Amino acid sequence: MSEGKKIIRAEDVLEKKVVFIDGMATSRDAAAKMRSEKCRCLLVEKRHPDDAWGIVVVQDFIKGVLVAGRSPQEVHIYEIMTKPVITVPADMDIRYVARLLFHAGIRRAPVEKNGEMIGVISLSSLILDNDLF
Repeated sequence: MSEGKKIIRAEDVLEKKVVFIDGMATSRDAAAKMRSEKCRCLLVEKRHPDDAWGIVVVQDFIKGVLVAGRSPQEVHIYEIMTKPVITVPADMDIRYVARLLFHAGIRRAPVEKNGEMIGVISLSSLILDNDLF
């Protein structure tokens, strides 16, 4: 990075909307929530304070419901979600965010600040939502 150029952090490019869902919800309910909220992922709520966060993304519905030939009304989110979820610190330089997401093989991750989920960052937001390119 050249001298004098501002470091862009995860919190500078994240999508501020975080949508939560209970792991006991059905995949049909979750898909309806994603449509109504116009989001690409849902953060699965913790069951208790010591629990880990989960995440469900579009690919989870494809793999766990459609490809598996299962009924959306009978598949619960806890069956198809990823848990624990990889989170990104709000102050992380986006160069490292890109590396983390790429090497982990994921497209998006929740952004955490002071123990709270403040948004979601995706590979496409790194490219499309800032002045890197």
